Amino acid sequence: MNKSVAQGFYLIAFSIDGVRQPLLFLVFLVIYFIGVLGNLIILLVIVIDRHLHTPMYVFLSNLSFVDICYMNITLPKLMSILLSGDNFIPFILCFIQLYFYNFIVGTEIILLSVMAYDRYVAICKPLQYCLIMRQKHLVLILCVNWISGCLNSLIFISFVSWLPFCHSTTIHHFYCDSKALAKIWCPTISFQVILHLESLLFGPIPFMIALLSYIQIIRTILQVKSTHSRRTAFSTCTSHLTVLTIFYGTVICTYMNPVSENSEIFDQIFSVLYTAVTPMLNPLIYSLRNKDVKNALFLLMSYKH
Repeated sequence: MNKSVAQGFYLIAFSIDGVRQPLLFLVFLVIYFIGVLGNLIILLVIVIDRHLHTPMYVFLSNLSFVDICYMNITLPKLMSILLSGDNFIPFILCFIQLYFYNFIVGTEIILLSVMAYDRYVAICKPLQYCLIMRQKHLVLILCVNWISGCLNSLIFISFVSWLPFCHSTTIHHFYCDSKALAKIWCPTISFQVILHLESLLFGPIPFMIALLSYIQIIRTILQVKSTHSRRTAFSTCTSHLTVLTIFYGTVICTYMNPVSENSEIFDQIFSVLYTAVTPMLNPLIYSLRNKDVKNALFLLMSYKH
């Protein structure tokens, strides 16, 4: 590894190389502010209101925390580049960013599948819900979720940090992403195996769990004769299903596309969608479509006044 590589990389965000973009900075600053504030409000409302201390809202509070982490991992460096034009990132900071990004992505993917399973149990097995989702199991599920995301990222980073870089030190992305870094890593068979395992464990498997859960949910709801009951059941799922669709849609568009020069700008656009826009929209989706969250928010605001 030569001296220039050891020092760090240059992030080329949206094909902007060392050029200040104050207007884009303001756009991402607004997205960052709304996203972090919105998720903080959801998180605080769930923590404060005891009526929301149920598995569904415990998972939602974890999702809000994950979204806050998402935005703090990727957007500050991007905003710094847009404001100052300095697109250099030290080698160690790049891999720290890559570690936490993979950690949070893995955690969110599993969390979204767990939330789908939670809705499946609530609708398809309502009499067993309290037994299956009791506090002991809930804590275990969340611990496994976060630990698995942490260990997966640790193993991945421990492996790829030793790979040689045989191309340029330029990363065509606004953060240190594994797909963008793969373009400058020297290709090895072991690296390809690691990437395929990553894609399998944190791709099709969690997606199939969520998909099968919602297939069973829809089948169960359609068997309900009462129109009001069907609407009530659908209303408990629509928010999460919307978030799930947006997240997986953008992730699939990003990571299922083959690596090519023409895909770089599209990869960055889709990355903005699921690392910034989606976390910003999640609080709005859950608060606008969820009566319990809206009532708790109104009560909290009226109590403060």
